[in-house]
Amino acid sequence: MQFTQGMEYFFSGFKLITQKGLKRFVFIPLLINIVLFGSSLFFLYGWLTDGFAYLNNLLPTWLSWLEWLMWPIAVLVILFSYSMLFTVITNFIAAPFNGLLSEKVELYLTGQTVNDDGLMDTLKDVPRMLSREWIKLCYFLPRAIGFFILLWVLPVIGQLIWVMFTCWMYAVQYKDYAFDNHKICFKQMRQDLKQKQGLSYGFGFAVMLLTAIPVVNLIVMPVAVCGATRLWVDNYRPNYR
Repeated sequence: MQFTQGMEYFFSGFKLITQKGLKRFVFIPLLINIVLFGSSLFFLYGWLTDGFAYLNNLLPTWLSWLEWLMWPIAVLVILFSYSMLFTVITNFIAAPFNGLLSEKVELYLTGQTVNDDGLMDTLKDVPRMLSREWIKLCYFLPRAIGFFILLWVLPVIGQLIWVMFTCWMYAVQYKDYAFDNHKICFKQMRQDLKQKQGLSYGFGFAVMLLTAIPVVNLIVMPVAVCGATRLWVDNYRPNYR
């Protein structure tokens, strides 16, 4: 079943990040994720605490119990929306390093280099990589806003659609590095992913679950890049050789 296979590809990334020759390329994306994700959650928790304290002071005593109801709701919203948005932003910053990690994972798996560019050529390619991240961000934001509104208008249907959208975006985000390394346009990449949607939703679902787990979510980014690259090698790379 493609959905299960997609999840397995993600979890294979845990083994890949420990392989000799790859660990040094994991370090920078991991450090970026730890610093940005950890510090943002710290400030977000403080903001929520202050916000709920302010709100609680406005409520009459007999409604103070609402604070305990709002906390779980706020946490769920953060886990399934903030995490996705933050992932997109973090990957924007880490894009050159994630692209390099994906390239080295493909070399490790296939024994073949993606390209023969030197360090200077790689540095010159950074603006193109960031432009690709901007394309993904423009693809994500309008849909995220629309589905987020639907989440509140039609809670049950909206939650299901939001979860499916989140899974899809995680797949798009992390699979794209391998496609981009081969200079395959974003539109073509999305079309290829739609041919095997089960793989994408399964992969994205695994990413979503682990992104929602404190501490574990700090290593999700390099694990997902590695797992997505293995998925690319097995399922999409043969079509472009």
